[in-house]
Amino acid sequence: MKTFIIEHLEPELGEWALIEYRHISEIVGKENLWFTNIKNNQDIKLLEKLGKVFSQSARELALKDACILDPEASQTLTPENSENFSYFIFGGILGDYPPKKRTNNSLTRFLPIHSFNIGKSQMSTDNAVYVVKKIAEGTPLDKMPFKENVEIRLNSIESTILPYKYALIKNKPLISKELIKYLKEH
Repeated sequence: MKTFIIEHLEPELGEWALIEYRHISEIVGKENLWFTNIKNNQDIKLLEKLGKVFSQSARELALKDACILDPEASQTLTPENSENFSYFIFGGILGDYPPKKRTNNSLTRFLPIHSFNIGKSQMSTDNAVYVVKKIAEGTPLDKMPFKENVEIRLNSIESTILPYKYALIKNKPLISKELIKYLKEH
């Protein structure tokens, strides 16, 4: 199994990020998930329940057979080229709309390793991990169904649009029930 590394790039570990991180742990399993760049002891304790935690940045780990997933990368990850890697590094970033290229600015340009995209549309971190896992298991990106701009009903009158690209599983967007509950409560 591959190792999925989330380089936490937010100034703090907010509830939304923690919800996505819990979902990622469910998707790939605690034994296949690393969190890097975790500086706060309280955050370390929270994340140790979900995967292996490092205070160092992925930039400091000198990993061999690693690649970065970056929407700005020129080459798309495929089942064939994914075989060359044991580690997939993702920027743990809550998305900006429009995107600010933070993965590239905070990670890719500092690491002398391969970078790949999984399409040019921005995805939530949990969706990006799911998509890369599926690619590494042999499913090409163009064989996966997606939906962009998912609308979440908050109550009988209000809704919100999540301006990102979501993988569809059985024709439903891959969004954790915990995130939907969070959106309805906040």
